[in-house]
Amino acid sequence: MSPTIAIIAPGAMGAGVASCLTAKGVPVITSLEGRSEASRRRAAASGMQDAGTHALAEADFLLSIIPPAEAVALARRLAPALAASSRRTVYVDCNAVSPPTAQAVADIIAATGCGFVDAGIIGPPPKPGTTNTKFYASGPRAGDFAALNDFGLIVRVLDGPLTAASALKMSYAGITKGLTALGAAMMLAATRGGSAQALKAELAESQPELLRFFERMVPPMYGKAYRWGPELDEITGFVGTDRPESAMFAAAARFYEEIAADVTGDNRETAALDSFLKK
Repeated sequence: MSPTIAIIAPGAMGAGVASCLTAKGVPVITSLEGRSEASRRRAAASGMQDAGTHALAEADFLLSIIPPAEAVALARRLAPALAASSRRTVYVDCNAVSPPTAQAVADIIAATGCGFVDAGIIGPPPKPGTTNTKFYASGPRAGDFAALNDFGLIVRVLDGPLTAASALKMSYAGITKGLTALGAAMMLAATRGGSAQALKAELAESQPELLRFFERMVPPMYGKAYRWGPELDEITGFVGTDRPESAMFAAAARFYEEIAADVTGDNRETAALDSFLKK
């Protein structure tokens, strides 16, 4: 029998995960209360059904897939319904949060009597049949969550502490998103300094793999920068605010905030990045 999966929320990642599950015949429910028309369209396209809080709390697994700054607040909001439910769902925090934040969520869920899994998603919003998006899971109930390997997801269970998955996600994202911020910042600096063409030519000659990485990562970053800023703040806490390297990630967080503002403003910086990267 297929499990029932609740996913909050029907953003690009949540809807992508839902599409993989529903393609395998798994019922997926979500909450559309207060959601935008775009979210409603994503939910419908991925086969998600609207449900109330009680039904969400009754699901076999409840996957939290939201911006990292909202992870603790969501757990607190759902805690009364989870505690009152006649069933004990397994709450899977799939957000890009630091181990201390994941532990805070785990503590809230533990008080409800429900199970908890720390999970980190690495890869883009998945589509049915693709294999480039993986869930890394940790904690005593991670093996239960791995049952979804039979229903369209790729789940890898990690040894280690409860929050090992968040530690992996922070480490991986610190490299990929930190490097993206560094590259974009220097492209903009080169443009302001009049050396953009020379920098690109040198990258193409001596660092072609790095240039391809920037070509692949920088333009899609524009629409995600509003989420990447808070994620880099989580990474700052993960590496330790007493460590000098934490300043790199704090600066990257502020850089992504600037890019997010540019996207909703005059697009000056994103246009400069596009000009640098054009074929």
